[in-house]
Amino acid sequence: LQHRKIELRPMKKLSILATIGAAMLMSSCNDFLDEPARGQQELDIYFTTEEECRNFVNGCYYFITCDDWWQVYNPWLQMEMATDNAWQGNTTQESGYRELVEYMPNGQENGPSSNFYQYRYKGILNCNVAVDRITNADIIIDEKVRRQLVAEARFLRGYYYFELVKLYGGVVLLDRLYEAEEAEGKGRSTEKEIYDYIAEDFRYAIRNLPQKSALGAAEIGHATRGAALGLYGKALVFQGKWKQASDTLGLLVREGEYDLNPSFGDNFNPANKNGIESVFEAQHTYDAAYNVGCPLSTVAGPRGVGDQDGWAWGIPSAYLENLFLQAGDTERLRWTIIRKGDTEIAGETPEAFAQLVEKQGDLNEDGSYFIDPSAQKSPRVFRKYYCPLAQRGDKYDQVHSPINWPILRYSDVLLLYAEALNEQGQDGLAAQLVSRVRTRVFLSGVNGKTGTELRDIIRLERQLELAGEFHRLFDIRRWKEDNGNYAIANIMGPQGRFVLWNTNQETADPDEWENQREASNSGINYRDDRDRLWPIPLVEIERSHGSIQQNPGW
Repeated sequence: LQHRKIELRPMKKLSILATIGAAMLMSSCNDFLDEPARGQQELDIYFTTEEECRNFVNGCYYFITCDDWWQVYNPWLQMEMATDNAWQGNTTQESGYRELVEYMPNGQENGPSSNFYQYRYKGILNCNVAVDRITNADIIIDEKVRRQLVAEARFLRGYYYFELVKLYGGVVLLDRLYEAEEAEGKGRSTEKEIYDYIAEDFRYAIRNLPQKSALGAAEIGHATRGAALGLYGKALVFQGKWKQASDTLGLLVREGEYDLNPSFGDNFNPANKNGIESVFEAQHTYDAAYNVGCPLSTVAGPRGVGDQDGWAWGIPSAYLENLFLQAGDTERLRWTIIRKGDTEIAGETPEAFAQLVEKQGDLNEDGSYFIDPSAQKSPRVFRKYYCPLAQRGDKYDQVHSPINWPILRYSDVLLLYAEALNEQGQDGLAAQLVSRVRTRVFLSGVNGKTGTELRDIIRLERQLELAGEFHRLFDIRRWKEDNGNYAIANIMGPQGRFVLWNTNQETADPDEWENQREASNSGINYRDDRDRLWPIPLVEIERSHGSIQQNPGW
């Protein structure tokens, strides 16, 4: 990450912001050390026009998800698997997730985690280049445009660091483009130092980015003031800075740029991209010629059903389904989980559902949807990852789905705001915010609820509203429960409620109980003195020659 050459190439083959033009991608360190890559340009002769500046910033968005399933989406799924929401899933192949999902002591060697760490830093490197070179470019450019481009890069840099600090704690702070000799021996900053740095980037973005309503058609999907306010507010919540968080998130709400979609399912409809509830989302389009799209529909789709729709990695647990049923939350359940035996799929036409069932042949003689319980731990998949039949391209595998992925929804903002208010005893407004989220899915409001009771309602709402969206792990790591434990320690471990529920035949789901090729006691190895942070990938420690220190317990 310390070299001064960046490979510049068009973004035609990348499944990121489809509305954005060309992107500039970083080649690997090995490329730098071997020989110049074809088409490579020196940074010193780039950034000579406004167009070049825009193109480079556009390329910084690439690292939100990158161009395939394994760099970011795969680790995101792994994070969901490490909670009570999901299993690893596929029981016909060896899992590459086990070390961290099952809380084993060799997690520092886990491949998906190493990929995530690497690609988040590649994104940071490109953002550092953009900030430095655009700030100092000696060109004729409107200063407001210059500040906005720098703000986009700083927003993305703040987001990438936020992703890292949530997962690993304090990490190496690279605040500019370093020469190799400068970076040699650089160690980790503290968690507080990373959060302080994130705050500077988000505050700059808040001051200099436009509102979503001010974006032109070609700019949809770019960072906005609202996205910066939302992620900054979320970072403040994660630090327990309740007053600052409520002030920031309250400002976002009062500015009125966003609202809840009328239907919960609108958030997961490819025809409703960047809707009123979308604060920030990863952009995808389907294009078979360029091999682009979102991979979730395939990677987390059902395995072994007729023409084999998917790979079944990251599938919902019966435990999660039971939480919906206990809450009487049938609306969000049907938009979150597709189950074996379902006679419809939320948002799918009856004709399309019949086509899907027909493709499954004699696997489902009763005409219901079939998911093979012998091929995956649980005969369920996440509806949020599902691509309706009419919107699938001719090539429906790997990265060929047109769905966007919500990184920050307005409902998330409302629940974070409610949490910050509840922590300060401002329960009247907090209850109103939660009620808005609940009544959208035909549940009763919670006005009049206060204190710990309201706190627990907010926490359950976050699980049910955001299940499968890669937020759960970080919520349960930061919440403390009444016995003084972090929530994750009461969910996982030998006495964790998720583990006990699944290892008791009287409560466990029969299909999950039957298929032990993924053990039902997943999570039993959790240790609170080790597992509240994931380990820094071992390869990164080795490359640093020991200047990067490992997290405790690993």
